[in-house]
Amino acid sequence: MPPSTPATSHFNTTRWSRVVLARDPSTEGREALQQLCATYYAPVIAFLRREGRTEEMARELAHDFFATVLAGGSIAQAEQSRGRFRSYLLGAVKHFLSHRREAALRLRRGGGEVPLSINDDEAPIAVADSSQLSPDAAFDREWALTVLSRSMEALRLEQAAEGRGEEFARLQPWLSGEAAHGDQAALAASLGMNVNTLKAATHRLRQRFRTLVREEIAATLEDESALDEEMQVLFAALRNR
Repeated sequence: MPPSTPATSHFNTTRWSRVVLARDPSTEGREALQQLCATYYAPVIAFLRREGRTEEMARELAHDFFATVLAGGSIAQAEQSRGRFRSYLLGAVKHFLSHRREAALRLRRGGGEVPLSINDDEAPIAVADSSQLSPDAAFDREWALTVLSRSMEALRLEQAAEGRGEEFARLQPWLSGEAAHGDQAALAASLGMNVNTLKAATHRLRQRFRTLVREEIAATLEDESALDEEMQVLFAALRNR
């Protein structure tokens, strides 16, 4: 599996369109492409699993797919889907599978050195638990979960850097909806706050979290005018359970 990447390393300076086109040996381009591949490994696994493959087969195919992308192969010619990395990646996976079917007798991983080690121990994959999802819907759902996870981790690191790591850890369940019916008065007292102050702090964190989600998505778009539409895709994907 692609190596894990720090949650704070957003793609603000590495738009996917530039990365896909950077097939030269540029160090910056290759690092940016590797980061994208590592971050969006889980949606590819979800898509492959929902097509009926075993987890082992899905991981093997994902390994080959990302190795091909990182090697700058023909997969980079896939339809770019109006500059949206999410759509590009899904189209690229389908293109890769079609090519594999057409070249069924070709040796796996043949013709070159794999530029990236994919190790199962580095980043566990959580496949969407819904037997009713189509492969495309499973891909979008895992993409949405990846975006939320990276954004929440970025928020956690921000708060820790500002000396509010413990407070954030206590408030995070309210951000994720896990503590909707919890005892806010008791939590506020334990943090030395009144309930109104606690609510204000939670609201501030929710607003910042939403901003980080928008930034995460915007950094995978060639044209940010599509940001609101992609946010709607994210919300719709999360409703698929």
